[in-house]
Amino acid sequence: MKLPKELREKRDLGGNEAKGKNCSVKGCSEIAIRSLSENKWKKYVESAGLQIYENKQRKIYLCKNHYKDSNKLRKSDEKVYQKKGFLEDSKGLGKGKRWD
Repeated sequence: MKLPKELREKRDLGGNEAKGKNCSVKGCSEIAIRSLSENKWKKYVESAGLQIYENKQRKIYLCKNHYKDSNKLRKSDEKVYQKKGFLEDSKGLGKGKRWD
């Protein structure tokens, strides 16, 4: 049963903070706030210049600062591959005009 918001303590609201997981980056001992899939996030973390420990569960645990750095790179990479304007070239085509 879920407790009302007034009765929950602040430390119970955190995901990995309550579990006490440490950041997976070598040389960092802060508490992790994010648990991420290694398959999806490894290239972004490594392109941010961070070295990570290998994990059997194939998870990457990141603290707030390291997550912020790798997320910036992920967003900039996704922005390149957005499909905005994909059909702009076809707007000029009307009746009687052909695709070439």
